[in-house]
Amino acid sequence: MDSHLKASALQYHRMPPAGKMAVVPTKPLTNQRDLSLAYSPGVSAACEAIVEDPAQVAELTGRANLVAVITNGTAVLGLGAIGPLAGKPVMEGKAALFRKFAGINVFDLEVDETDPDRFVAIVASLEPTFGGINLEDIRAPECFIIEAKLRERMKIPVFHDDQHGTAIVVAAAVLNALSLVNKRLETIQVAVSGAGAAAIACLNLLVELGLPAAHIRVADIRGVLRRDRQDLSCEQARYATDSDCHHMAEIIQGADLFLGLSGPGAVTAEMVASMAAAPIVMALANPTPEIYPAEIRKVRPDAIIATGRSDYPNQVNNVLCFPFLFRGALDAGATCINTPIKVACVKAIAELAKEPVPESVAMAYAGESLQFGPHYLLPKPFDPRLIVEVASATAQAAMASQVATRPIRNLETYRQQLTEFVFRSGQVMRSLFERAKRHPQKRVALAHGEEERVLHAASEMIEEGICRPILIGQRAIILERIRQLGLDMVCDQDFELMDVADDPRVKQISDEYHEIMERRGVTPGLSRRALQRSTSLTAALLTRRGDADAMLCGAVGQIRNHLRTIRDIIGRAEGVRFFSALTGVILESGTFFISDTNVIADPTVEQLAEMTIRAAKQMRRFGLTPKAALLSSSSFGSYRADHTTKMRDALALIHQMAPDLEAEGEMRADAALCEEIRQAMFPRSRLRGRANLLIMPNLDAANISCDMLLTLGNGERIGPILLGPALPAHVMIPTVSVRGLVNMAAFAVVQAQELAQESTEAK
Repeated sequence: MDSHLKASALQYHRMPPAGKMAVVPTKPLTNQRDLSLAYSPGVSAACEAIVEDPAQVAELTGRANLVAVITNGTAVLGLGAIGPLAGKPVMEGKAALFRKFAGINVFDLEVDETDPDRFVAIVASLEPTFGGINLEDIRAPECFIIEAKLRERMKIPVFHDDQHGTAIVVAAAVLNALSLVNKRLETIQVAVSGAGAAAIACLNLLVELGLPAAHIRVADIRGVLRRDRQDLSCEQARYATDSDCHHMAEIIQGADLFLGLSGPGAVTAEMVASMAAAPIVMALANPTPEIYPAEIRKVRPDAIIATGRSDYPNQVNNVLCFPFLFRGALDAGATCINTPIKVACVKAIAELAKEPVPESVAMAYAGESLQFGPHYLLPKPFDPRLIVEVASATAQAAMASQVATRPIRNLETYRQQLTEFVFRSGQVMRSLFERAKRHPQKRVALAHGEEERVLHAASEMIEEGICRPILIGQRAIILERIRQLGLDMVCDQDFELMDVADDPRVKQISDEYHEIMERRGVTPGLSRRALQRSTSLTAALLTRRGDADAMLCGAVGQIRNHLRTIRDIIGRAEGVRFFSALTGVILESGTFFISDTNVIADPTVEQLAEMTIRAAKQMRRFGLTPKAALLSSSSFGSYRADHTTKMRDALALIHQMAPDLEAEGEMRADAALCEEIRQAMFPRSRLRGRANLLIMPNLDAANISCDMLLTLGNGERIGPILLGPALPAHVMIPTVSVRGLVNMAAFAVVQAQELAQESTEAK
């Protein structure tokens, strides 16, 4: 880890509140009655109901959606036995993944106990608290003993993700790779490097799927696992051999599959060259694999390759499995994670890779082939279908194997609920970041380059690999502040710097500005001084000239001034009559977009219709299906006034201009956000479900609503997204955060990519 990443990681964890997880109440506690229901005396009713029927605990408490992530710190990531206290940041990180990817609540528990029996006793005693147990970072062979004993004692799922999460994803990749090379699991020969918990779990699951144990040869750091070795655990002994092989080079010769779960350099190119025809090489050590793909390709161009890294095709990543497996197990009330459940997850992941990918995933990986084949064995980690397919497969397998205590009656309804979660989980930026990384050399001009927030944002943009920033401001000040902030970014190497005091392009840029504005009272002298005063103007001119692909401004100064600059210099896109602004609000309850938050004070009927259609188009960039609600103080004609009639007329125009857009109005906010309320008022509404695009009658309503939602809901802002400019140009608000700037840089890069593609296609 370099010094900058280390410093950034520490700053990330220290940011108030410290750590990555929090515990919050899920019911209102605003008055005395709430308190009497939540605690004494009302809580006794819930206690008595559970005494009478223990199954009621799933309905009356959060246990059925609560998992423990537990470690004793004996094998933390690549850090080893650093202890439970030092392992806590990792456990919080795992907890955050559970919550983010699958909506599962987690308590991370770091237990200061290395004796397996005592550790088991501690964990087993916690069964009344949790719906499931995720064991994490426990060394072998103790992890096998601990998991086996806990499974015997506990009637809730116990899952060691280092073992079984890895095994499930590996097995899915192996099955798909074998189908491509026309080989069968029952007939292949397998060579394995590594004999730890993950390797043994992978082999156990492959054997369950049909791989003969006699076809497996394993080597660890001491050599091949042989029956005459005295240092093998009982789990390792299952794969010991009587053959004369002693070294990795011997067991890999003629093998159809190499499975690496060991460390760097465990195999050589010569070893890979000795494998059977069309070999499958899974070098999964991370971050440095047993052998790099480029070395494999030199000697075996016919190989199918997988690694544990995200920068190569076929990444084997546990996140494809564990959040969604637990989601299904909890929802079905599974008492354990058995072999049928694991096999069902393997097949669900494997089959998903064979399906056409959704548009949001395809757009994120533009330029890559995402069709099932040698370079696409597994779904991408943020494929929104993972939770639907893996969780439902888990629930079905739990029911079929009779370990489900709360069988799901309607699986189609359940799948729909899982689909809806994807769009409530606040993950809308992920696909845009992946798309932006496809062309990381897109240049984004950043006005106010001397500002600390802008500098931190530029550093993150570079680290994320989403663009090449152009910082605009005084060179000496920018470079000194980079030094003071300890940012690991080098001028001309990582970013460009535009200082109008010494840049050789200034004369030409100034002349261009004068040419644009000469009939608006701007003389050549005023043109040069305007560039010195306004970094936003410089950013706009760089973008207009093609020296930048996009621009961001607004961290300093008034929004109106920045908008005027973009209007004057960049202008409006073809067919666009006015600018409008769209702001995304990411909340725990979902992601919503609000328009117009920053530009038009009192939009006309025509402007409302056009901004709604433009906003809907932008939402599709995030992989979201827009459901528009035109908001008012009236619902479906309950109150007649000019401002309510305007929204009704705008809706009629929208239906003419974009008949396929799901839109409804005029309506109050509660009707837009609650289908039950809306159906009671207007059963024939064209809007189904909850609206996610909220069109406000005026700027005041939009701006106030947006700020209130963000503040009261502890939300994250996307934007404002400026709709209508001819080139990617966006005006931030003065309070924009570093993350807000980075988000909008990713969005602007994607816009620039699309414009470039359209230009290429037009030629």
